[in-house]
Amino acid sequence: MVKVFANVRKVLTYLRLLMFSRHYFRNWFWASLRCYLFKRGLLKSNTMIAVCKDGTKIIMHPNLYGFLVRGLFEGFFTNLKCKDGAVIAKNFAIPIEELLLSSCVAEAIRFGWRYDSSCSCWVRNDVKFKHMKCAIIQVFDFGEYRLLDVKNKVVVDVGATYGDSTTYFLLRGAKKVIAIEPCPQEFRELLENLKLNKLNNVVNRVTPINAALASKHNKIGVECPSGRVFVDTITLEDIAKVVDVEGAVLKMDCEGCEYDVILNDYEHVRLFDEVYFEYHACVTKIPVEMLLKKLSKDFECKIVSDEDFYKWHRYSRKLLGLVKCVKV
Repeated sequence: MVKVFANVRKVLTYLRLLMFSRHYFRNWFWASLRCYLFKRGLLKSNTMIAVCKDGTKIIMHPNLYGFLVRGLFEGFFTNLKCKDGAVIAKNFAIPIEELLLSSCVAEAIRFGWRYDSSCSCWVRNDVKFKHMKCAIIQVFDFGEYRLLDVKNKVVVDVGATYGDSTTYFLLRGAKKVIAIEPCPQEFRELLENLKLNKLNNVVNRVTPINAALASKHNKIGVECPSGRVFVDTITLEDIAKVVDVEGAVLKMDCEGCEYDVILNDYEHVRLFDEVYFEYHACVTKIPVEMLLKKLSKDFECKIVSDEDFYKWHRYSRKLLGLVKCVKV
């Protein structure tokens, strides 16, 4: 019975969204139908034309259409300016095309981020990012690395993605950050975000590396948002040759590479004073207990991911989580 009521609520919500869309789009019925069919996997084309009330035609992804309608319906978007190609959120405009490049926009707005047309970027408290990403919310708003004290320390940031964690560590006083990111598109955006925050020219404080961390040198396939790419690997031994990692912090969020590095290159892992990583048993199918057993030789470790973390990721503690290890 509960499931029946839940399905009825979904249908009623969809009907309300459908009728609401008439206020902004002339072809509201067909546009909404295409959006629905695409979400159900019954439509292969990932482009559609939405005709606004003023006659402006916008080519967009079906998911973007659904996001716009729901955003206007729920109130975190207050208006749609089709001729300007923008949607209004509170007192600022966001280019519609930016919504295709960004994620977690609704959450970002709730947390006080705003789109600034003067830099074509997202801004809050003078921190800037070219596009809004869910990882930024995790780092700056959910405090994913709040338990790390990086002040005056070297940080090896494995899985630096768009530069969210790298920027966070630098702004919190890290002496130096080695930012390792294998995905080319994410790496380019990392460099752009460092430049936006005027961190790219900070002498000797940040070294971005476009590679994947592994226990051995190789060329490996990495799953990136843009698709699978093959990249060269770098090892902790390589890093230890150019920067003193004794007393440093090793942060890893690399979709499973933490297993390879900890289990097969422990002699270099043990050089660090702190190791903080996200384990991905969901990817490797290897229980985190194997990592904890290995690390227990030199570290005191604790799973520190909280309830909010699991609500956000929708995985169980068995499959995903955060671990903080401090050398004993």
